[in-house]
Amino acid sequence: MSRTLKLAATGTAAGVLSGLLGIGGGTVIVPLLVLWLGYGERRATGTSLAAIVVIAAMATLLQGAYGNVDVSKGLIVGIPAMGGALLGTWIQQRIATDTISLLFALLMIGVAIDLVLT
Repeated sequence: MSRTLKLAATGTAAGVLSGLLGIGGGTVIVPLLVLWLGYGERRATGTSLAAIVVIAAMATLLQGAYGNVDVSKGLIVGIPAMGGALLGTWIQQRIATDTISLLFALLMIGVAIDLVLT
C-alpha cells in the first residue's frame, strides 16, 4: 500500500472515531503514524496536531448542526487547553523520545482500564 493511501486510511479512521466517539487525534493518528508509517514520536505528534485542527473543525460544524455544541463550555475548556498545549510541547522537546512513548503507552493503558471498569 502506498504511503499516501496509508495516510488517507489513518485520516479516515481518525475522522470516523472523532465523529463517533469524540476521539481520533492522538489516540488513533499518533500510533498509526509511528507503527504503520515509521514516523518518530515528535513528528507524529506534530502531524497529528495539524490533522486535529481540520478534524475538529469539521466535527464541530456537524455536531453544531445537530445542536450538540455548547460553545461557551467549549471555550472554557479550550482556552486553558491552549496554555496546556504550549506547556506540553515545551516539555516534549526536553525529554527523550523513549519517555514520550512510555508516557503515551501508560495513558492508553489507563484509558483502557477505565473503559473496562466503567
